[in-house]
Amino acid sequence: MKQATRILTVDDSPSMRALLRNALTINGFEVEQAEDGQEALDWLASNEVDVVLTDINMPRLDGFGLIERLRSSARHSNRPILVLSTESSDEKKRRARDAGATGWIVKPFDAEKLTNAVRRVTHSA
Repeated sequence: MKQATRILTVDDSPSMRALLRNALTINGFEVEQAEDGQEALDWLASNEVDVVLTDINMPRLDGFGLIERLRSSARHSNRPILVLSTESSDEKKRRARDAGATGWIVKPFDAEKLTNAVRRVTHSA
């Protein structure tokens, strides 16, 4: 049996983490969570995921910093990174793309579109 796609969600909002966990697990994904970019980096130092789903505005290390740090690491250089944010300006999207983000989803998210985006970047059915 094929192993479930493993996702690390990074968001400082407990309610958003709960919504993400629910939306993704009912669609067959395995979900790990971090409160901010620094916690995500610490967790990823000894764990693996198929895709990172990150907010932009967070304490300690924001989403842009997380994306840049992951892309500078050979281990994470090709890992799909999706941004999930209330931000939707072209400038922020460009900055995320320049940092290495794979895609951008605006909050509030639609569970089906989120699931489809994860499947698209991980090439899972």
